Amino acid sequence: MTTRDPRTEIREFLGSRRARITPEQAGLPAYGGNRRVAGLRREEVALLAGVSVDYYVRMERGGLAGASDGVLDALASALRLDEAERDHLFHLARRSAAPSGPRPPGPAATVRSTLRQVLDAISDAPAWIGNGRYDVLVANPLARALYAPVLAGPRRPANTARFVFLKPEAARDFFVDYDHITGDVAAKLRMEAGRRPHDDGLNALIGELSACSELFRQRWASQDVRLRRSGRKRVRHPVVGRFDLDVESLELPAEPGLHLNVYTAPAGTATADNLALLASWAATGRPAPRSAAPE
Repeated sequence: MTTRDPRTEIREFLGSRRARITPEQAGLPAYGGNRRVAGLRREEVALLAGVSVDYYVRMERGGLAGASDGVLDALASALRLDEAERDHLFHLARRSAAPSGPRPPGPAATVRSTLRQVLDAISDAPAWIGNGRYDVLVANPLARALYAPVLAGPRRPANTARFVFLKPEAARDFFVDYDHITGDVAAKLRMEAGRRPHDDGLNALIGELSACSELFRQRWASQDVRLRRSGRKRVRHPVVGRFDLDVESLELPAEPGLHLNVYTAPAGTATADNLALLASWAATGRPAPRSAAPE
């Protein structure tokens, strides 16, 4: 899959954000009973952003080159963009301004030995390092045990996005919130595509998922974007059972594009107990005896 035209991405993104806002939500009077557009009209967005209608029309057609930060901020406010959407808009604007500028390097394909030592030092929580393409580059023993279904295939590096969209039956069994996960993965891939439009590996992955998964095509068409942050991950391990985990995704400043993901659970919870069972299974191939059946 080749790099997409930034003008097309701008048009589709702004059009999708405009379509989701009603005049009532924007605090505007809705004149006439037969509106021929979903959401706001272009002239209404221009009014809210404090720019001329002609200027907004040029922007929505892909002409963000030369738009000041102030104009982009006003446009983000008019369209009620969240933090991830605002960042995405600014990335698209930068690409539009310098479509043939120097290409930033892609994320590292290998992980330094000192980072591997960090993972090995995290002994009580699943932890792994990945990139914005959802490649699992290196994981500690607990993470390898937890993500055993994701890592089961021979392809390396293992890729969570491929597992989610190309092995949907297994992924639905593993991820409790599968429908939410599919939207989350597609949205984070689109965010990464805005940041790294020339990442050949990322473009190839998006092309593969688009060709092979109707569900991915639907999620991708939504134009949603999300940042990698903290959150919750609920999975069903095929041996140990249910895990309700708190997730922290930490950027690694010395390795741009890589993230350290750590999964924890409060002490005294069923998931904390299951982490101990998972450690036993990882070490011996079987979980320690338990007093109750897994949830």
